[in-house]
Amino acid sequence: MGKYFGTDGFRGEANINLTVEHAFKVGRFLGWYFGKEHKARIVIGKDTRRSSYMFEDALSAGLTASGADAYLLHVTTTPSVSYVVRTENFDCGIMISASHNPFYDNGIKIINGYGYKMEAEVEAQIEEYIDNENPKIPYAIGEKIGRTVDFAAGRNRYIGHLISIPTRSFKNMKVGLDCANGSASSVAKSVFDALGAKTYVINSEPDGTNINTHCGSTHIEVLQAYVKENGLDVGFAYDGDADRCIAVDENGRVVDGDLILYVCGNYFKEQGKLDNNTIVTTIMSNLGLYKACDKAGISYEKTAVGDKYVNENMMANGHCIGGEQSGHIIFSKYASTGDGILTSLMIMGVILDKKQSLSALCAPVKIYPQVLKNVRVADKKAARENPKVVEAIQRVADTLGDEGRILVRESGTEPVIRVMVEAATDELCEEHVDAVIAVMEAEGLIKK
Repeated sequence: MGKYFGTDGFRGEANINLTVEHAFKVGRFLGWYFGKEHKARIVIGKDTRRSSYMFEDALSAGLTASGADAYLLHVTTTPSVSYVVRTENFDCGIMISASHNPFYDNGIKIINGYGYKMEAEVEAQIEEYIDNENPKIPYAIGEKIGRTVDFAAGRNRYIGHLISIPTRSFKNMKVGLDCANGSASSVAKSVFDALGAKTYVINSEPDGTNINTHCGSTHIEVLQAYVKENGLDVGFAYDGDADRCIAVDENGRVVDGDLILYVCGNYFKEQGKLDNNTIVTTIMSNLGLYKACDKAGISYEKTAVGDKYVNENMMANGHCIGGEQSGHIIFSKYASTGDGILTSLMIMGVILDKKQSLSALCAPVKIYPQVLKNVRVADKKAARENPKVVEAIQRVADTLGDEGRILVRESGTEPVIRVMVEAATDELCEEHVDAVIAVMEAEGLIKK
């Protein structure tokens, strides 16, 4: 990770550590970088945060000042920007969003011409320009100055793309959608209505400050209650930029990314469409998913935490489905990034084709209780490699055997060690996590 760009773009609190000057310079660089041999065309989308409008203007000013044309999708989802970039021949795309973060945060995600996250080497050059303004980038003059173009039609084409994917009508299905007062508000209902569902929508009235506030995929309890109260068949909750989805079954139970991977992966296998007979997960996926996959004869690969790493594995090996517990699921046949609304359509397809409820489709997976605790330490590497800590971790692993697991890893962004245990009961999880943390404390590794 660089100074500004992490695994999911340049993110920070608006006008504190992500400012309009940063956005202007990002636009200046991208307009120049992609406009060396032709007039660059760059498309911009944004979520519903108050500051997204400000950053849209700053990025547009930087792009046009460097000679690029900026095409504005307005409020839309991150996967729609990815779709438009790769289908409309844009040089790159920019999404203004901090995903599931509070409204006062924001972010700049840059998408390359193939619809994937921008290459790290380009992000490194942007960082160098932000800090050093080297190389000096000239301003465009005269007829070479760029322009902004209203491109709401691009979002409509994306909506059409989503509507074209399902092969069955959603008629008579009662579906709940929690749009998190974010980007899904501009897309999701239109898609489900067009497919014939009886659509019930909540948290779809963004005001610039209510995105992700007690709603959406990070507050799934709101949709759980709504599904049960209204007797719905299924519910889907999105995050701020709608690149992830968490489902709720007809009984109000949560269906997270692990369960979604199983439901869709198992269906693909039955249809002979699970490429390489493999799903891709991160190391944080639940042990119950792996046990269910073993029983169903489905192979799996594990990556580091982050959809970036899931996607890299899928691209390198030709796999068709992968994702994270958080609901960031990638279906490579239809999209080049995680897409929450697409994920909900894929789940609907399985429910309708199998003529089974979502709870029945999830039944083969026994999710193991999981406890994760974050420990602030003075030195992550020293704490992780301390001999007595390593011994304590191994003791837990030996004790759990095949009926649980322990994962201890360093945070990529904080001075924190994450200790996670899955076991048969919550009590066992707590006991084993606390045992490892106690050793860290006894070794003087914990930062007071």
